[in-house]
Amino acid sequence: MHTLEKEKLSGLSLGAGKNMVTQLIVINLTIFIFLLFTMVIYQMENVGKARFYQDIMGNLAVPANPAMVLHRPWTLFTGIFTHVEVWPVFSNMVWLWCFGSILQHLAGYLRIIPLYIFGGIVGNIFYVLGMQFIPGFQSFSSAGAMGAAGSVMAIAIGVTAIAPKYRIFPLLAGGGIPLWVISVIYLALSIGARVTTRSELVYLPLLTGSAIAGYLYMTQWKKGHDWGSGFNKITFKLSHMFHPASAINVPPDRHQQDTATDETTPPFKRVGNVPEQRLNEILEKISANGITSLTEEEKETLIRASRSEK
Repeated sequence: MHTLEKEKLSGLSLGAGKNMVTQLIVINLTIFIFLLFTMVIYQMENVGKARFYQDIMGNLAVPANPAMVLHRPWTLFTGIFTHVEVWPVFSNMVWLWCFGSILQHLAGYLRIIPLYIFGGIVGNIFYVLGMQFIPGFQSFSSAGAMGAAGSVMAIAIGVTAIAPKYRIFPLLAGGGIPLWVISVIYLALSIGARVTTRSELVYLPLLTGSAIAGYLYMTQWKKGHDWGSGFNKITFKLSHMFHPASAINVPPDRHQQDTATDETTPPFKRVGNVPEQRLNEILEKISANGITSLTEEEKETLIRASRSEK
């Protein structure tokens, strides 16, 4: 059985400052509510739903025409946060929570947003290319891509690529459900929903591109190549621009070697035979890079601390 199965998955908590899955869900739902409210205003003012799609969605959804994408390149990004219908946003957020929570547990919160954005943008590029080169798709030239389906696909394939045998609900008979089984069900539902509706077929290239992006991103991360490190460094600097230097706690790097504790460090409590500061450092490392980033010594330290608390 996978050793990670014994760890508790991060819950859907609004108070968890480093729960990036929760923050992404909140962002998506906030934008959805705002767009829904705006559409209602358009209809109340007798402007019409068509005008709403022209004025608002035309600047948020990804156009099918490459020339329009060049004029509105930001849509490759905004499209992955844009929903105007209840069922798509509900299903996307449920799957985002499902796969995102597992990925955050295994690889850390620093992987969530970069993979979400990278997978979504790559999927949108595949969508535009598919609309141009796949026969029959040109008839949907007025369509536009929107929603987090591509980003969720990237996260689902990414986490399955690094831990296909990870088990959910390990207390069930047989030791739980392997992650790859949940992923197969997700793929069947996602692809089935597209092939049964002709207008939804255009999303298949998008999902394919996002799946490839998610697989490459996480397999490279597993080899030690973090494609999102630059993004994380930039966002960290921006978010801490006005913080005093003494209050900034830089997230530990996954491959950073442990260093000895400075002699000037203030006294700290101990958890059994483990110093509290050392335990906090290990927990911070898990939060940032996932439990798979721990060394054998760090795992032994956690086990020793858990036994001391009993």
